[in-house]
Amino acid sequence: MPRRSTPSSDPVPAADPARPDDDAPPRPAAPGESRKVTAIDVAERAGVSRWTVSRAFTDGASVAPEVRERILEVATELGYRPNLLARGLIKRRSQLIGVVVDELANPNLMPVLDEITRQLQREGHLSILLNISDRTAQRPLLTLADQFQVDGLIFLGTVLTDDLVRLALEVRHIPLVVLYRSTVHPEIQVVSTDGRAAGRALADLVAAEGAGHVAYMSGTPSESTQLRRLDGFREGLSGHGLALRTVIGTDHYRRDCGASALHALLESRAPQDWPDMLFCETDILAIGAIDLLRQRGLEGRIGILGFDDIELASSPTYDLTTWHQPMKALVTEGVRRLLGGEVTQPQQHLSGWLVRRGSHRRTRPPVAG
Repeated sequence: MPRRSTPSSDPVPAADPARPDDDAPPRPAAPGESRKVTAIDVAERAGVSRWTVSRAFTDGASVAPEVRERILEVATELGYRPNLLARGLIKRRSQLIGVVVDELANPNLMPVLDEITRQLQREGHLSILLNISDRTAQRPLLTLADQFQVDGLIFLGTVLTDDLVRLALEVRHIPLVVLYRSTVHPEIQVVSTDGRAAGRALADLVAAEGAGHVAYMSGTPSESTQLRRLDGFREGLSGHGLALRTVIGTDHYRRDCGASALHALLESRAPQDWPDMLFCETDILAIGAIDLLRQRGLEGRIGILGFDDIELASSPTYDLTTWHQPMKALVTEGVRRLLGGEVTQPQQHLSGWLVRRGSHRRTRPPVAG
C-alpha cells in the first residue's frame, strides 16, 4: 500500500527550548556540568560551516573527501553524534516503527519480537512497543505513537477489532501491516500463514488416525481478523466424510485457559461423548489441554493437535504435533512492505508445514457408549 504523504503545508514542530538542537549556539557548560556536543562545535573545530557538517553525515551529499574526513575526525574526537530526531522532523521520517501487541504473556511473542527488532535495526529503524492489552489505553498509546511520528505500524498477531482499525487510521495515515492474522479491511496489508491450507492438512491427519468425534478449541474472538485455519479444518474434514462436532471457546490464548476449557467440556459430558481428537488453535492452548489430561490421568485418551510450533512444543513433556509457521519469512515480508517495498497484492499468505510428533496418537481406547 503506498504511503500517504503528509501535506507540505503542515508546520514542522518547534524545537524544545529546554533541549538545544544542532542549530542553536552552544551554551557554555557550568562547572562540573556536561553539555551535549553540537554540530556547531564540530564546525568551529574543523573550520567549516554548520551545513558542511550536516552534509558530511548525509549519505550522497556533496562534500570534498578530505573535508569529510576532517569533519569525521573532529566529530570522533569531540564525541559528536548527529541529531537523528531533528533530521527526521525535517525529512518527515523518524526511523521509528510502532509494534502493536496485546498478549505479552504469550511465549510465542518473544521470538517474533526478537526477529522484528533485529530486522528493523538492520534497516536503520528502531521500534516502539505499544502494549494495547488494556483497551482503554489504545487511543492514548496510538496518539503517542503519532506524536513520535512513527513511520509505520505492525499489528503483531493482535485482536484487531474494527474500533482499533478505525483509530489507527484516524490517528495518522501511515503504512499498516498485520502479521499472523488476516483482515478484510482494504487499508491494511496482511502477511500471514496460509491457515486454510494448514487446516485442510491437519484434517487429513485426523482422518488418517481414524478419529470419529473431532473437536476444535478456539481462542480470543475478533471482529476484523480471521485465522482461517478453522475454515480449512472444516473443509478438510468434510472431504473425508467427517464433521466437526464440537467447538470449544476460550477467553485468552493462555495455557490455563486451554486447561479450563477442556476441563469444562469433560465435566459436562459422559466419557463416551468426549472427543477423540482435539485441534487447538495455538500451541499454548494445546499445552494447557495436555496438562489437564495428564492431571486427570487421561493422557493419551484424546489426540491433541496444536498450531505455531513454539519451542516448548518439541519438549518430550508435550511432544506436540503441530503446524509450523515460517516466522522469519513472515517477518521479512512484513518489514519489507512496511519500509516501502513493492506490493503486488494487499494480502500474502505463506506456506507452513506439518510437524508430526506424538501428541495426536491416542494410546488409550475411547469408552464405549
